[in-house]
Amino acid sequence: MERRAFRVAGFVMLGVLLILAALGAVAAATLSEDTAALIIILLALLAVVILSGFTVVNPNEARVVQFFGRYVGTVSEAGFHWTVPLSTKRRLSRRVRNFETGRLKVSDADGNPVEIAAVVVWRVVDTFKASFGVDDHVSYVAVQSEAAVRHLATSYPYESHGDGRSSLREGNVVSEELTTELGERVALAGVEILESRITHLAYAPEIAQAMLARQQASAIVSARFKIVEGAVGMVQSALERLGELQVVELDEERKAQMVANLLVVLCGDRNVQPVVNTGTLYA
Repeated sequence: MERRAFRVAGFVMLGVLLILAALGAVAAATLSEDTAALIIILLALLAVVILSGFTVVNPNEARVVQFFGRYVGTVSEAGFHWTVPLSTKRRLSRRVRNFETGRLKVSDADGNPVEIAAVVVWRVVDTFKASFGVDDHVSYVAVQSEAAVRHLATSYPYESHGDGRSSLREGNVVSEELTTELGERVALAGVEILESRITHLAYAPEIAQAMLARQQASAIVSARFKIVEGAVGMVQSALERLGELQVVELDEERKAQMVANLLVVLCGDRNVQPVVNTGTLYA
């Protein structure tokens, strides 16, 4: 797990270096040549050791400190610091990053080939896991993102077709599941998934025309159903109104004919040419 590394303000150790330089100058001025040379060499070696401990940390960055291969901690506070000397200090970004998958061609839950892509927003929250849990945490997030998107696409149909199932077109449901699954996949790398969204969703080109025709047919059927439902209500209302006002009395045969004529007028997709009856009603 991530832990804080030993650190001291860098300017304090910079003052120590100045003191060492002053001691070297005093030794060179007051002591014998051989003694002064020995002291200056020792002070120079000490200065080199101290210099190896300096590091600068930018905002939303961290330095993972290793002392001869051993993890000793992480410096995450922005500023000029001095930490364990003779150590390696690996830079690691804590900034929020975006990753967008390529357009993946997969089969949905109904077996239809679809193209899908997603954008993932993530950041590092554990520098120890990000550095030592996986080989390359950036590449790891990219691979796992594509794997999660593929699994999501195979778990849902492109469209629900009114059967009560969730579909890939339901953005909120799909995004929440993708974020949860991806968060579990990348936890090993010390990464937090902030958000994930589907950015591209379409049928594969080889079936796109067929599915478009299917969608259009479904829309036409739904529209016709609404038209017929409304027409039946209008016919019923007309017959009831004629009966209440006693405008004309029709037998069952004439009512059936009237209903048929009204349905043709109301449900037809072309303008109807009226025919005026100049004879009697029962002619």
